[in-house]
Amino acid sequence: MPLTVLLVDDEPLVRAGLRAILQAQPDIEVTGEAADGAAVIPLIRRRRPDVVMMDVRMPLLDGIEATRAVLAAVPDPPKILVITTFENDDYVYEALRAGANGFLLKRAHPSEVVHALRLVAAGSSLLFPAALRRMAADRTDPRARALLERAALTGREAEVLRLMARGLSNAEIAATLVLGTETVKTHVSAVLGKLGARDRTQAVITAYESGFVTPG
Repeated sequence: MPLTVLLVDDEPLVRAGLRAILQAQPDIEVTGEAADGAAVIPLIRRRRPDVVMMDVRMPLLDGIEATRAVLAAVPDPPKILVITTFENDDYVYEALRAGANGFLLKRAHPSEVVHALRLVAAGSSLLFPAALRRMAADRTDPRARALLERAALTGREAEVLRLMARGLSNAEIAATLVLGTETVKTHVSAVLGKLGARDRTQAVITAYESGFVTPG
């Protein structure tokens, strides 16, 4: 089965470029396009894409609100990869907080676009630690601090969360902590469950906003 993708961007040239990049891959199919977030939910229900590549800045319904709407209204929703011109962008950060699985710069090389899409489709969050640290600066939130306190992470889970915030994969965390990869997966799942996070991105944002991990 091909990996199916829905493109959502108000610039026809951007959609055309992404379509050309993705359809050059034999196992990827662009199953639909939309020029605004307001059209996303009906298209998802008709086409059932695996991934939505969504612009964050659109005229009627931006990518932040569209992401929230998809996750609230669509059972078993697709992965959402937001695309943006500027990485240090409040819109990007809010889209990630809303539940997007990662972000991609519009100037990315075609091979990076394909890699990002495959990564998100496979269930991995696409994080750029340096960019996320910049976006998280001065965004402490008492609610996030209270959530982390209630979570009562064990010492090992806290170590795993710190390494997740640095952008390390499960294999890299395992090597750093001298643990098996399956053990790390268990700890990651426990962290996500205790924080009520949909994925690694959500957990890392909570870590920054609570002050558990500092942008510096």
